[in-house]
Amino acid sequence: MHHIGIRRETKAGERRVPLIPAHVAELARDHGLRIAVQASPDRCHADDAYREAGADVVETLPPCRTILGVKEIPVDEMQRGSGHLCFSHTVKGQDYNMPMLRGVLRKGATLIDYELIVDRHSRRLIFFGRHAGYAGMVDTLWAFGRRMLDEGVETSLAAVRRAFDYASVDDAAEHLATEVADRIRTRGVMPEIHPLVVGFTGGGNVSQGAQEILDRLPVVDVAPDELPALAANANISRRAVYKVVFRRDDRRDFARYLPYLSILVNGIYWEPGSPKLMTRDDMRTLWGAGTPKLKVVGDITCDIDGSVECNVRSTIPANPVYVYDPDAHSASDGVRGRGPVVMAVDNLPAEFPIDASAHFGDSLFPFVVPLARANFDASYEHLSLPAAVTGAVVAHGGELAPGFGHLEEAMRKAGA
Repeated sequence: MHHIGIRRETKAGERRVPLIPAHVAELARDHGLRIAVQASPDRCHADDAYREAGADVVETLPPCRTILGVKEIPVDEMQRGSGHLCFSHTVKGQDYNMPMLRGVLRKGATLIDYELIVDRHSRRLIFFGRHAGYAGMVDTLWAFGRRMLDEGVETSLAAVRRAFDYASVDDAAEHLATEVADRIRTRGVMPEIHPLVVGFTGGGNVSQGAQEILDRLPVVDVAPDELPALAANANISRRAVYKVVFRRDDRRDFARYLPYLSILVNGIYWEPGSPKLMTRDDMRTLWGAGTPKLKVVGDITCDIDGSVECNVRSTIPANPVYVYDPDAHSASDGVRGRGPVVMAVDNLPAEFPIDASAHFGDSLFPFVVPLARANFDASYEHLSLPAAVTGAVVAHGGELAPGFGHLEEAMRKAGA
């Protein structure tokens, strides 16, 4: 039996890996682990790089003690008596993945969710979050440039490319900090869209990563309560982008800020039952009053029908946006139409796969050896996993793990 298996990702546009070849080489060399890697023509690191690192590259994964993926692992690829790590998108009771969770229970496999591996202060230890922010902000700026071109206004942001069209995060950041920023400094923001105001929600890695990208441009920070005065001041500089960060207390009656925003970048954590940030009624009211300033909503956290109700479906890197119709509550691909352009890519870090995978693998690496040595045939109480990993076990031995019993009701409601 192999200790670790790395599966081939099958989601469109997904090129990330949980471990890069350098990680595999160290695990094989220093810890004696046998590692199998499922062959893939799309992965950001070639099969040969894994072979050179000491892995067995195979078409179908053999029996493995632990299987590592990035996105959801199909039930028919799971192995009974093995651990499976991925972003399962089940722990909020997401109805679209409840059949998968039911299949995990029927198969008797062990499901561990990266999102739940946290320290004693509930801080996530394994994440792509900042890279989601990087890619999401680039795609959001690209979308704004495309939308304004469609409206007949050529802005400095028209030069921004989609995230996956850049070689790396550094490549995108440098382009923004030089060519795009220089255009704003020399040409200024077009009068039709001045002041260009970008609003951010959230204080975690997603929002911070997005803000890092915007900060490559000439930015002036403003407070939420300064927005009305900013809009009324005809003398403010056109050679800057205005940035506003909304803290938790600012989110009450959030609709009062919407008329002042050009772009909204959403990075808040949201669960079903939590308050909405921007509702259907908010958008109907905003567009019912005419053509508003708000052009793009970048929903980086990408909760469908979540904190921003204009997110009605997710998108892929190759086709990252749609226009939300606030009256019909529907979406149409592209940037043309009545309503905001919505960026809702649900695997944003895949647009910077090499950078994101190296960072992710570094954070996962300390847990790999214990996972490789674990006996997943043991009872939950005797799994002998690090405490942070034990708390992330969603299902084991045909049952939901302690703390996840509520998902039984979610599966029932989803008809699973």
